[in-house]
Amino acid sequence: MISLQEPAPGLSQCCERRRFLARAADGARFSLPVLIALFFILSVTARATQDQKGQPELRTVHGTVEDKDENPVPSGVVYLKNVKTEGVKTYIADDTGSYRFSGLDPNVDYEIHAEHNEMTSSVRTISSYDSRRDINLTLKLSHKKNEPKTGSN
Repeated sequence: MISLQEPAPGLSQCCERRRFLARAADGARFSLPVLIALFFILSVTARATQDQKGQPELRTVHGTVEDKDENPVPSGVVYLKNVKTEGVKTYIADDTGSYRFSGLDPNVDYEIHAEHNEMTSSVRTISSYDSRRDINLTLKLSHKKNEPKTGSN
């Protein structure tokens, strides 16, 4: 006669399998939302990293316009030429002679110079090989517009 306290020999293994499968199913129900959340977080993080790497960091060029005696020149006009497109941006220096161009493509060469009245600075080149993100240039008005440009300013 079979006791009610002890399961039959084949029944014991069957019950254990059911319990194991039930526990695994409970764990799977818990794990699936966690796995979905982890996948979502990782995909968003990977996409944000890719967006940051895909776009080059833009550059800024700033400085002052000065006369021969190194005094600031308010209202000096600064010309920034994109060598690739031949497009020119201008900036009128403020009361302290300061100018600023931001949002510049680091993969493009630029030429920059300043003018005020009949004076001009030498043309300076900003190379795409220059890895600085923030470039400070002093533009010295050193000669008349019609004179040949000499010097490094």
